[in-house]
Amino acid sequence: MTSGRSFYITTPIYYPSDVPHIGHGYTTVAVDTLARWHRQAGDDTWMLTGTDEHGQKMMRAASANGATPQEWVDKLVSESWSPLLKTLDVANDDFIRTTQPRHEERVKQFVQAIYDRGYIYAGEFEALYCVGCEEFKTESEIVDGEGPFEGLKVCAIHSKPLELLQEKNYFFKLSEFQDRLLELYRSVPDFIRPESARNEVVSFVKQGLKDLSISRSTFDWGITVPWDESHVIYVWVDALLNYATAVGYGSDPEEFARRWPAYHVVGKDILRFHAVIWPAMLLAAGVDVPRGVFAHGWLLVGGEKMSKSKLTGIAPTEITDVFGSDAYRFYFLSAIAFGQDGSFSWEDLSARYQAELANGFGNLASRTTAMIDRYFAGVVPPAGEYLQADLGIQQTVRDAAAAADAAIERFRIDEAIASIWTIVDALNLYITENEPWSLAKDDTQRERLGTVLYTAAEGLRALAVLLSPVTPIATGKLWVALGAADTLGRLEDQHIREAGGWGILPPGATVTALAPLFPRVEQTV
Repeated sequence: MTSGRSFYITTPIYYPSDVPHIGHGYTTVAVDTLARWHRQAGDDTWMLTGTDEHGQKMMRAASANGATPQEWVDKLVSESWSPLLKTLDVANDDFIRTTQPRHEERVKQFVQAIYDRGYIYAGEFEALYCVGCEEFKTESEIVDGEGPFEGLKVCAIHSKPLELLQEKNYFFKLSEFQDRLLELYRSVPDFIRPESARNEVVSFVKQGLKDLSISRSTFDWGITVPWDESHVIYVWVDALLNYATAVGYGSDPEEFARRWPAYHVVGKDILRFHAVIWPAMLLAAGVDVPRGVFAHGWLLVGGEKMSKSKLTGIAPTEITDVFGSDAYRFYFLSAIAFGQDGSFSWEDLSARYQAELANGFGNLASRTTAMIDRYFAGVVPPAGEYLQADLGIQQTVRDAAAAADAAIERFRIDEAIASIWTIVDALNLYITENEPWSLAKDDTQRERLGTVLYTAAEGLRALAVLLSPVTPIATGKLWVALGAADTLGRLEDQHIREAGGWGILPPGATVTALAPLFPRVEQTV
């Protein structure tokens, strides 16, 4: 079943100058969860991720490691960035690298197009540049150095000295798009989300935009400017274009029309590139702007933003090797309000794993399947007459499914999970209050016992579908244990917007043994 609606969503294109940390993983699983949800809703879904491999920082990192830039990025992508997707069970549709010919040739086409339309000119430029950000810094982003950097101007993000660059470059007439961008933000209020991010961008643009240097001539690791091969295209222009080149811009008009425009999910530190420079470039080329840009907050460790340069990065495998990928996905997507900063701690992760996943969801699944096995020989019983308590569970499932879908539409994955979790809590309370173990001792209560256990099993069926975009491994195991795979087909084929219905799991389905979905772990970090 398909809705016919296109849903194209992207992660930021990651800069693989080093290995990924849990902040990169957080963004990736968030986008993957949104994509999985829309895929199961029947939308024509496409998820893109990839790596941004050009620029001065990459060239210097390669040199420091005794490799050519291409050798260095090939190593990092093959050994660290591609494996990250498997580690976190990400079901992306494409992975683009900016060193791929399919990207480089289409970037040249795009830049040539806006040059031909009169939006690029040659000029001289002098400004302070942060190699770490690959960005010229405005006055508000520059601070005075301290300690060994006293007397120098440093980047407010990286706390490292800035370099004064004087070059003859090519410039994009960004200043000409100030009014058109402000009109975009006004006419499409949810183009930038959350509201705090939108307000920041609107304020920034209202202060006035300066033309953007879009080429460099002091190094050659990049895509050459098509009309002047002594220059390479500014790495951010190159990088932003991946969202269009990956879906056929300049080579496959039919595919591009099918997929574009996209939703972009980015960290708030790169919001301006995506919400100001990128739509202006598209307007200059006569291409539709994105559907929207969602800026999530930072992951904080010890009160500081996670950073490779400050050595506060934590590798995703440090978590998944102990707790598994489902726990990683669930924790970061539920514990942090999507769009706000969030603090990570091992203690909080461990506590939530035990309370919500192991004791909450996992225990509910284990005891329900065990009781069906014990009292009905492993066959899902039919329900008899529904009482008020049973109807209450049905209402909870309906409400949770509808609320979760509405939250996903707002990109609030945390709110969606909170809505779904009302089913977990309601079913655990329902079982406690209805005491199927007591009903099993009275033959006259056989029908009531069947109703209670069918209600629990059908609630778990809804949970498996609704949570599958978040915890695909555990829900897949539950789906098989409920006998749903044999009677209803693959979990990923279940229509997620119909998950709140009732009576979908057929009586007679064969329940099989279910090992703990979230086993006890010894967390020693």
